[in-house]
Amino acid sequence: MELVETSVTDLLAGYRNRTISPVEVIGGFLSRIAQVDPLLNAFSEVDAQGAMQAAAASEQRWQKGQPLSPFDGLPASLKDQWPLQGFATRSGSLTTDPAKIATEDAPAAQRLREGGAVFLGKTNLCEFSWNGVTRSTLKGESRNPWNPRMNCGGSSGGAAIAAAARLSILNVGSDGAGSIRIPAAFCGVFGFKPTYGVVPAYPQGQLINCSHTGPITRTVLEAALMLDAITRYDPREWLATGDPQPRYVSQLDAGVKGLRIGYSRSLAGAHANEAVTRVVDQAVRVFADQGAILTEVDDDFPDPRPAFEVIYESSLAAGLENFTEDQKARLDPGLVRNGMRGFSHTAQALIRAFAAREELGRAMNLFHEQFDLLITPQLAVTAFECGQDVPAQSGMREWLDWSPFTYMFNLTQQPAAAVPCGFVEGLPVALQIVGPRHADLRVMQAARAFEQIQPFATPVLAGIGAP
Repeated sequence: MELVETSVTDLLAGYRNRTISPVEVIGGFLSRIAQVDPLLNAFSEVDAQGAMQAAAASEQRWQKGQPLSPFDGLPASLKDQWPLQGFATRSGSLTTDPAKIATEDAPAAQRLREGGAVFLGKTNLCEFSWNGVTRSTLKGESRNPWNPRMNCGGSSGGAAIAAAARLSILNVGSDGAGSIRIPAAFCGVFGFKPTYGVVPAYPQGQLINCSHTGPITRTVLEAALMLDAITRYDPREWLATGDPQPRYVSQLDAGVKGLRIGYSRSLAGAHANEAVTRVVDQAVRVFADQGAILTEVDDDFPDPRPAFEVIYESSLAAGLENFTEDQKARLDPGLVRNGMRGFSHTAQALIRAFAAREELGRAMNLFHEQFDLLITPQLAVTAFECGQDVPAQSGMREWLDWSPFTYMFNLTQQPAAAVPCGFVEGLPVALQIVGPRHADLRVMQAARAFEQIQPFATPVLAGIGAP
């Protein structure tokens, strides 16, 4: 078995008993990137020299029996919306400065680096994370490892590709309206949006107080390894809470027996297509088989979309104010179009949107008085062809139409996970597990319980052809 396909458990065991070297492992991942990424376009920048130097330092620590953390020497990546020492922060945009090199790490990157993770580089995103697909004026379109003719979702698409294609193990993404969960679902990997503030973020994304930072990984255990580190408090985010007692790895296998789980196919009026719904219907039985009390729920939650659109478009409008007319002409037209709509929203409309957000949060709090977890489909569709923002001949107009189960939980700031649960015509389907605020561990435990029964599949990359 290639080292890049070796499980994290076996890699770390090899590090401990010195039968596997971090230098060998990082070299293997860099070779995989060189072979596969010209097609998939997961990375915006790779630092092979810096990665090999960091791997050599990790090897020395393991030889001395002094690793910095349980994940010392594992490969990592950071979405290119945050600073990473030695890299420019391009945010997928031609308007950013390639000569402006970061001198500090974003909080999640800093915690991983302190633990000895080896950063291979930064991953692609759509321009300033505005869209549900990963296509930018700077780097073009990123492609789905299951079928390169299909898109990978967004905005953290590069991170999801890196996880699925095993180009990296510990991948940091962001989620302002689904940007971790959308690409995780399309690429068949695990994506987790923690409770807002549990993983500090700096600088904040476009959607203030909606944008969460979290892991995108091939397995739940890999995400748990990350969370034990990146949930540490950081004062650079003023609303950061952190997790004072991270215990994700040690308590991951608690299971779901006795948990009250509500299952909704039509959350706040959202619907998935019939093929996706059939896969999710079958998958949720796994939780009942493991002792959870599963109940189908017909909710009467208020529609989150009107409030979200006001907040989303107003946030994009505020960002556009920082650009000259010449710069705007170089931006993704869709970003400009959505941002221009934001200029029509009044201050009063924004205040009403925040009031609706509060009502939605209260409704979810009351729901979780009766249910420990909520499960929904993650997306309404499977991945569709590259070059499009919506599936062809679907009647949809924008990405919010095919991702109606995601942004509600950015408004409410709840933990939510995309969990691969099957396939439709060879493309991944995911269910979504949602917990009350600060029940992050419970969501992770439920995802792990599902994975133990139905392990996540991985794409076959050998002989992958041109799109």
